[in-house]
Amino acid sequence: MKKAIVIGATSGIGKGISNLLVENLFTVGITGRRTNLLQEMKTEHLNFFEIATLDITEVNTIEIKLNELVKTLGGLDLLIICSGTGDLNEKLEFNIEQKTIETNILGFTCVADWAFNYFEKQKSGHLVGISSVGGLRGSRFAPAYNASKAFQINYLEALRQKAKKSKMPIIITDVRPGFVNTEMAKGEGLFWVAPVDKAAKQIFKAIRNKKKVLYVTKRWRIVAGLLKRIPNSLYEKM
Repeated sequence: MKKAIVIGATSGIGKGISNLLVENLFTVGITGRRTNLLQEMKTEHLNFFEIATLDITEVNTIEIKLNELVKTLGGLDLLIICSGTGDLNEKLEFNIEQKTIETNILGFTCVADWAFNYFEKQKSGHLVGISSVGGLRGSRFAPAYNASKAFQINYLEALRQKAKKSKMPIIITDVRPGFVNTEMAKGEGLFWVAPVDKAAKQIFKAIRNKKKVLYVTKRWRIVAGLLKRIPNSLYEKM
């Protein structure tokens, strides 16, 4: 039976993919800040979930807690980083930007580094990061969020490059959602909003197929292509 850890499993995509992994006979270590929600999930699947209360911004404790969780699981084949935050912040309130940076950059990097080093010692493994289509361009509505997702996209690419150089079967998958029906979907006039279960199924399929990059849902690849092609002079006026 394969072993997985989902960082940020108590809601949204993290919860959806955790349940889907269990349905496909994974033993899953689920983490999050809200212990009561983790315990509720474990009650539903006693023999498949192991829990660890973990705040991704507390980088000094992440290594210890992940090592303990892996020991409880009896190994690790797959780690998915679903934890993330972001708010609309046109007024540039620094506390909002700081929270986003601590979660999406510092916490993300700490977990990603731990996972890559673990898989490198093991000589195999699969790391999945949930970034965003938003990481392709900056946004005046949510500057730190889009910038942090650009960081994640580039960081995952760097780890993929390191894995290729090592010639080890370490898979790095970058999942770039558009809008998914979670607390993270903020703002007016949202379109192509995917249900969580649909997003989770596409992510699991990408994991199974060892894809490098996945847009969720797939039609967001069209938006991504358009975003990349908009001239800077025009984009700055948007």
